[in-house]
Amino acid sequence: AAERAGVRRLVHVSIANATAAPHLPYYAGKAALEESVKASSMSHAIIRPTVIFGDEDILINNIAWILRKLPVFGAPGDGSYRMRPIFVEDMAKLAVSLAARDDNVTVDAVGPETFTFDEWLRLLATTVGSRTRILHLPPMLALSASRAIGLLMRDVVLTSDEVKGLMADLLVTDGTSTGD
Repeated sequence: AAERAGVRRLVHVSIANATAAPHLPYYAGKAALEESVKASSMSHAIIRPTVIFGDEDILINNIAWILRKLPVFGAPGDGSYRMRPIFVEDMAKLAVSLAARDDNVTVDAVGPETFTFDEWLRLLATTVGSRTRILHLPPMLALSASRAIGLLMRDVVLTSDEVKGLMADLLVTDGTSTGD
């Protein structure tokens, strides 16, 4: 439809390591969309963010809420899996700069720092002034707890695919930082 409408350039937001997890529907869907974009005749940029954080993001704000309100936080597994978050304004600047170009490109959208999930949780807890105890739970137990909390919050806190992607180190890349 974009081709027929004469769109000059398409900037598609995918996810980091989209092709690395064909067994996870979210990742498989993103990989399929990337292939469609590449197969089109349009000039394009594919942006692959890891975790985007900012004032209104859902995942990190839900976790911050739990850290502020509950006495314990159940982290899936051992917490050693990594993530390389990018600030939402850095992500927006990247999208705008790539929209102005003409070359076909795929870019990982990552911040300058890599954290283990535990390091990131502790940083977030310190930032929100939390004394919540972080417990390591079997992934399915942590997911069940997040579903129960989600009912209380009237939101989806964490999905099974997110847990699997996190624990498979899919939210980190070794590329150059595209954020500050």
